[in-house]
Amino acid sequence: MRQYRAMVAVGDSFTEGMCDDVRSDGHFRGWADRVAAALAAEAGPAGFRYANLAVRGKLIGQIRADQVDPAAATDADLVTLAGGLNDVLRPGCDVARVERLLGECVRALLADGRTVVLFTSTDPTRRMAGSARLLPAILRMKAYVEGVVRDHPDRVVLVDLFSAPVFDDRRLWAEDRLHLSPEGHRRVALAVLEALGRPSDEDWRAPLVEPDTRTRGRKAREDLRWLGTHVGPWIGRRLRGRSSGDGRPAKRPQLLPYEG
Repeated sequence: MRQYRAMVAVGDSFTEGMCDDVRSDGHFRGWADRVAAALAAEAGPAGFRYANLAVRGKLIGQIRADQVDPAAATDADLVTLAGGLNDVLRPGCDVARVERLLGECVRALLADGRTVVLFTSTDPTRRMAGSARLLPAILRMKAYVEGVVRDHPDRVVLVDLFSAPVFDDRRLWAEDRLHLSPEGHRRVALAVLEALGRPSDEDWRAPLVEPDTRTRGRKAREDLRWLGTHVGPWIGRRLRGRSSGDGRPAKRPQLLPYEG
């Protein structure tokens, strides 16, 4: 089992960690923060460093332009990369371009013997209305990522979220249904640690113990609130050419000591 001394996380809101678990410094505590905390505890007195360059709303081209080169310029031996889903969410997405840019990101990050962690997207079709149109692109991206892992079996690690039905449970998602809940982030952190060879007594794929007791009427009301509160504003930003991450800096831009 390889021991890591420094980790850089790059990507969009998935990696920034948006949820309702806010730390004392005002930032969200997402899966990447949880992974860093676990690796820091493992490192002990030797110390562990962590940077999170991810910014919400970023497209794969922006991740390539703004985050990948700074990450590759560090001496981190572990880099996590999740990107492209924001592109896929937009009508008319050029999936071939997304694949090309993702490949460029991976090649840049693989320098200097790093381990690179990649992800497959969760399947949104059973939890989010109107998402069936996204499935062909998501499946194509899934196949591409799996191909990258096959090409670099000793250097690239895959976290396969698509095949885990537990992410169909809306309780693993925030109210907007695009971002993970604290429990969702905790599950993804366990998945990443497992992919890195860290054993766990808990199966991150296991269904939640408590059943979902919401009535059909309550679910319908939640659907209406979701459409008005989240879908409408998201469409408005697209029409204005705006993003939730415009002008927003990374929450942890420097590779600094991290104790968790």
